[in-house]
Amino acid sequence: MGLHLQPFALHFLALTFPLVALGFSDETLEKATKSEGYCSRILRAQGTRREGYNEFSLRVEGDPEFYKPGNNYRVTLSAATPAYFRGFTLIALKEGKEGDKEEDHAGTFQIIDEEETQFMSNCPVAVTESTPRRRTRIHVFWTAPPVGTGCVILKASIVQKRIIYFQDEGSLTKKLCEQDSTFEGVTDKPILDCCACGTAKYRLTFYGNWSEKTHPKDYPRRANHWSAIIGGSHSKNYVLWEYGGYASEGVKQVAELGSPVKMEEEIRQQSDEVLTVIKAKAQWPAWQPLNVRAAPSAEFSVDRTRHLMSFLTMLGPSPDWNVGLSAEDLCTKDCGWVQKVVQDLIPWDAGTDSGVTYESPNKPTIPQEKIRPLTSLDHPQSPFYDPEGGSIAVVARVVIERIARKGEQCNIIPDNVDDIVADLVPEEKEEDDTPETCIYSNWSPWSACSSSTCDKGKRMRQRMLKAQLDLSVPCPDTQDFQPCMGPGCSDEDGSTCMMSEWITWSPCTVSCGMGMRSRERYVKQFPDDGSMCKVPTEETEKCIVNEECSPSSCLVTEWAEWNECSASCGMGMKKRHRMIKMTPADGSMCNTETTEVEKCMMPECHTIPCMLSPWSEWSDCSVTCGKGMRTRQRMLKSAAELGDCNEELEQVEKCMLPECPIDCELTEWSKWSECNKSCGKGHMIRTRMIKMEPQFGGAPCPETVQRKKCRIRKCLRGPGLEKRRWKEAREKRRSEHAKEDVDGELYPGCKMRPWTAWSECTKLCGGGIQERFMTVKKRFKSTQFTSCKDKKEIRACNVHPC
Repeated sequence: MGLHLQPFALHFLALTFPLVALGFSDETLEKATKSEGYCSRILRAQGTRREGYNEFSLRVEGDPEFYKPGNNYRVTLSAATPAYFRGFTLIALKEGKEGDKEEDHAGTFQIIDEEETQFMSNCPVAVTESTPRRRTRIHVFWTAPPVGTGCVILKASIVQKRIIYFQDEGSLTKKLCEQDSTFEGVTDKPILDCCACGTAKYRLTFYGNWSEKTHPKDYPRRANHWSAIIGGSHSKNYVLWEYGGYASEGVKQVAELGSPVKMEEEIRQQSDEVLTVIKAKAQWPAWQPLNVRAAPSAEFSVDRTRHLMSFLTMLGPSPDWNVGLSAEDLCTKDCGWVQKVVQDLIPWDAGTDSGVTYESPNKPTIPQEKIRPLTSLDHPQSPFYDPEGGSIAVVARVVIERIARKGEQCNIIPDNVDDIVADLVPEEKEEDDTPETCIYSNWSPWSACSSSTCDKGKRMRQRMLKAQLDLSVPCPDTQDFQPCMGPGCSDEDGSTCMMSEWITWSPCTVSCGMGMRSRERYVKQFPDDGSMCKVPTEETEKCIVNEECSPSSCLVTEWAEWNECSASCGMGMKKRHRMIKMTPADGSMCNTETTEVEKCMMPECHTIPCMLSPWSEWSDCSVTCGKGMRTRQRMLKSAAELGDCNEELEQVEKCMLPECPIDCELTEWSKWSECNKSCGKGHMIRTRMIKMEPQFGGAPCPETVQRKKCRIRKCLRGPGLEKRRWKEAREKRRSEHAKEDVDGELYPGCKMRPWTAWSECTKLCGGGIQERFMTVKKRFKSTQFTSCKDKKEIRACNVHPC
């Protein structure tokens, strides 16, 4: 889930500057050891002090008065235009401590930009500049100390040219105290009432910096985008979203689907608490160079009661990750309006989905969790994961600039190149070429006209020059004159007609040669005395179309409007038509084109016109053994207005499970054999053959031979007994002799050759077949042809799995 790092508790900032200027000699430095507390020497060093000097400021995002133990905060050191600084140092100390011991320092810093900042070699708990150069702003993160630390003092010192500035109190010192655990989840700092006067107008510009180059891990190449920006300027009685709070249904829909519809509905329902709804278009793809696509922007206004500004936009695709600002206060403590806010943005988690990667399947968080910043230690599969716990690279930057103010202002201190106007509504503003460096009062009302007759006179208005910020730029006059006439003579007087402006000229009455055209106007107000207006309401004049007309010329209509572009995105074609009004007088054919075609360019085609959920897991195989099929699905997540989605929503593939068991397969039983005795008790048998051996755990083969008792007749005992025994012995010898010829195989009426050897198995594994054959060697004359046939046996082989 996403994490947005909260405002950083400020540490003492001390610039890296020449130590000689601070009162250190080389000899002193050589004697200084780490145990002696080099950090404390920075704090005790003396330099040029300028108390109350507000050119530089140290700020914790959100301006909290309390810190939550273990939370991350963003700290910014900045210089107001046109000031700058070259170096700095940042240290955080427990209240009342000098810094000579390691335990005097509170919390830990994290470097955001290694090209700008680094840890100080002689004081590793402090942050300083990487290279001395001109700069106007730096950012660092700070992790608040554990419970029980108490208040933390954050001080700053900077170097501008060779001058060192310290601030024991004021804009370069911050004090943050530990928040009581009983107030967990409550806003860090109560929002103060605004004392500013009038209204102010701002422009929000969003610069996305989330790309494969800046965030290469698992970057979603196909569907990356920023959703439409949604927010508003509002009072302290309404909260769009906040850290430690729970996402509303509107925030949830932005976070999970990128849809601002529900969020806008929620904002508009708070009409008494909201001054302006802030909206800007989505960005597909998430990043493009500014010379290809301008950064999205939106304008909004604030006043004394609705002086806070909040917005959010989804980083997509993602489970529920967003960036944005919450309750950014644009009212200053000295009753003015903030001139500019620049804030780098880190993603945060809405607490509604438990996915850990950009394209994780939907996994609702139950119960819902609080909104919190993402960290680099959330989950090993997270695209922002860093086993060392480093800071997450910035994904976007928002710039909020004041572009106008309206009405009388409370603070009389002029701003740099301030833009004070009489009205915020663009269409009602008067054109004014006054240089931005000249600050005037409002114009006075117009004076009476200098003429009391219908002769032209003049009237005058005045204004006062309040400030001239640049003496090299001259300021215009403070008086303005306008022509006028006496009472009853001007268009604005009730005794005359008030007319509208002229409507545009009509098309020429001919398309070839000399014709006429006209224009009209209408009476806006008749005279108060009820008289008729004598001012003309219509004008006509001659017009010439194609002076080189000839008898062979065609008369055609004007071109009709262009048809719609043939493409909904990318390059297409469009057409327009006109008709022939009159063929040439000489009877020739018209050679004039009546259809015109040209290329048209629609908005860039996106590789994916619709947003799809990740594929579901594959279903179970359609069979329990052997070959079958399985399926998986995905859902359409994008709004219907984005267009038809032609992507497949279901996939089918083959699946293979362990082979199905094969039972033993046998032939039918043979007929019963003759009784093995010619008299007395004997037995006869029948057999069947195995056609397929059992495989893969199939049922085993049952018996293949059955026998049963038989009794022909009683054996006789008498004189012929010996003769009969001799005959039986002779038959037995003949039978044995025949048996030798057929390898022991004897079938009624046949002499058979021996069984052949078993053939090779048809498969090396997984169950094959072997065969062997017995052919007829000789048929007895008394035997019918059908009773003596070649024999064939089949058996299974290599039944072990492959």
